Amino acid sequence: MSQWRGRRAAALPPLNYIAAGVIVISLTLYAVLGGADFGGGVWDALASGPRAKEQRRAVAEAMGPVWEANHVWLIIVIVLLFVCFAPAFAALFTALNVPLSIALVGIMLRGSAFVFRAHGAKVTGEVSLWGVVFSAASIITPVLLGSCFGAIVSGNIRVDPKTGAVNDYLAWFAPYPLLLGLLALAICAYLAAVYLTLETKGELQEDFRKRAIGAWLASVILATIALPLSASAAPRIWGGLTSGFGLALVPAAVIIGAVAVIAVWQRRYGFARIAGVAQVALIIGGWALAQSPYLLYPDITIDNSASANSIILAMLISLAIGAVVLLPSMWLLYSMFKGHNPAAAPASEE
Repeated sequence: MSQWRGRRAAALPPLNYIAAGVIVISLTLYAVLGGADFGGGVWDALASGPRAKEQRRAVAEAMGPVWEANHVWLIIVIVLLFVCFAPAFAALFTALNVPLSIALVGIMLRGSAFVFRAHGAKVTGEVSLWGVVFSAASIITPVLLGSCFGAIVSGNIRVDPKTGAVNDYLAWFAPYPLLLGLLALAICAYLAAVYLTLETKGELQEDFRKRAIGAWLASVILATIALPLSASAAPRIWGGLTSGFGLALVPAAVIIGAVAVIAVWQRRYGFARIAGVAQVALIIGGWALAQSPYLLYPDITIDNSASANSIILAMLISLAIGAVVLLPSMWLLYSMFKGHNPAAAPASEE
């Protein structure tokens, strides 16, 4: 019996790698759900033409009262980093304190501005100061989060193994990280437009179809620039994506991305959404595999920054118990309120 237990334990990945896997899954969920919410703000800012008012209302109705709930996935990432990989958390939130603080303010401003604009429409009209704040925060925040990602993959954040001090507080403010920030913004806008094609009909649906194709083209251009630059700007990631599994993942992401935009072109919006989500999942999964076992290359790994197994196990058990409440609650929230946002109603209907 003891031998069987030993073989079973050996077959399971170490607890720190399970925690790292949960972080990657949570990041993926935040990208495809929270990212689309940021993208909705982009299209709110770029609403134009004779149906500009209807476009903004479609964004508000699609976001509904559920959009702020999507930040739960980012919270899970932060908590897991803090509890399970404290040295990595300390280094990341020290080196990236400025962009992460601004992004946090942006997230809070988006939420408050969205509500204030909706309920103040009778006084301020369709376009107001709160509308500008909402749109600006929706654009700036994903760019900053993407640039933080770029700083992480670049390997320019070095950590002293003895003191934990970091060497660079501006690693995020460099051409390559900022390019990835723009790419993140384009992907968010693309996801939002694809989702909105399923929330609208007629001419309004065609508006978002065109926007989805435009955002896809923008993301392709930015990705085409970023990928070869990775050879010098992010050598660890470049090496992972151009060898081994990367030789399969990169073409797979390209093919699925092409399938997604073809589906949009052919007005097969349900399939386009599935393909778009799959593409984002492949991008994040490919990055995680390429960077593994490093959390911050080349100084902090999943192994040398992990907390004690007892702490990680307690965290994972707590997360599993919380999921029993969280997942049904999220399902209930979406099923009850998705597409039924009273704040999106015209002022005359309030």
